[in-house]
Amino acid sequence: MRGGGRKQVFGGLDLGGTKIQAVVLDEEGNVVSQARRVTPQKGGPPAIVDALFGTLQDAAKMLKLEPSALAGVGVGAPGAVDPVAGVLLQAGNLPGWDGPYPLAEALSKQVKVPVFLGNDVQVAVAAEARLGAGRAYRSLLGVWWGTGVGGGLFLDGRRWTGRGAAGEIGHIVVRRGGARCSCGRRGCMEAYAGRGAMERKARKAVSRGEKTKLFELMETHGKERLTSGIWMRALKQEDGLAERLIARAVRMLGAGIASAVNLIDVEAVIIGGGLGTRLGQPYVERISQAMHPHLFVSQRPPDVRLSELGELSGAIGAALLAEPAAEQLASRHASREASREGARGATRSSD
Repeated sequence: MRGGGRKQVFGGLDLGGTKIQAVVLDEEGNVVSQARRVTPQKGGPPAIVDALFGTLQDAAKMLKLEPSALAGVGVGAPGAVDPVAGVLLQAGNLPGWDGPYPLAEALSKQVKVPVFLGNDVQVAVAAEARLGAGRAYRSLLGVWWGTGVGGGLFLDGRRWTGRGAAGEIGHIVVRRGGARCSCGRRGCMEAYAGRGAMERKARKAVSRGEKTKLFELMETHGKERLTSGIWMRALKQEDGLAERLIARAVRMLGAGIASAVNLIDVEAVIIGGGLGTRLGQPYVERISQAMHPHLFVSQRPPDVRLSELGELSGAIGAALLAEPAAEQLASRHASREASREGARGATRSSD
């Protein structure tokens, strides 16, 4: 909100299966501070809310601010959300999350400012549309390749959320009766391309005696899970299992994304997320090539681009959630104050 001589700053939190990313954003959309923590693997929603608050504190302290000094805070969370109620309905990739939870309310009690909730990829795609790789397009599909595979839509210049869960491209079925997905169904694209699913597949391969450097690298670098960085290192070392699982993921991404493009005919596809960002442009090109055989109008493929905002896109998009909402709250507060002042003036006049 502009006016009053004091610039406001907004907090943004990107909640992922392995990490929490926080940013503080100024009114011009610039990142003025950032921090990161590991997502707790035990303790369920309360532990995750505490970690969200701690990460936000870390980012605010760099500016010598308390979180309560922020004009508002947005959270991008994986899975289905109710943005009006601030409830995370379902999040299969978060440890210990087994049902609806009032995430915005719980975090707001700690932060002491309004908290606004959105789907992580939906808000990241909105950030790319406004500030990043999607600026030149009126319609785009964002595909965030990480712990899971999320999606977001920007149609006719506006974010499209449907009834709250639009863009869940990871749950397009690419093989009927196929691999079990974290959502409980079979054959979803995420069951082949999600980092969590690939880790489960890798562990099964090791249990059968297959050799891989993946878990050795994980231990060497002090990680509890196969992060995007571990997959990238394994690929650089030409690890056979890593190459095979990533190649399978690319094939499934190509088929699933092309199917979505056939339905909505967007101008561009933006690839982001932990794996998408780490593996970068060479894998964006591989995904584009994997899409081509499945496109109905193959003579006019969409542009396929890498996220420009990188690993900060989700947190930036979350902060943008808070910006207009905080302005609306301030406007309503100003209107109430004006009404009270008018009432007080009328009372004085009658006296």
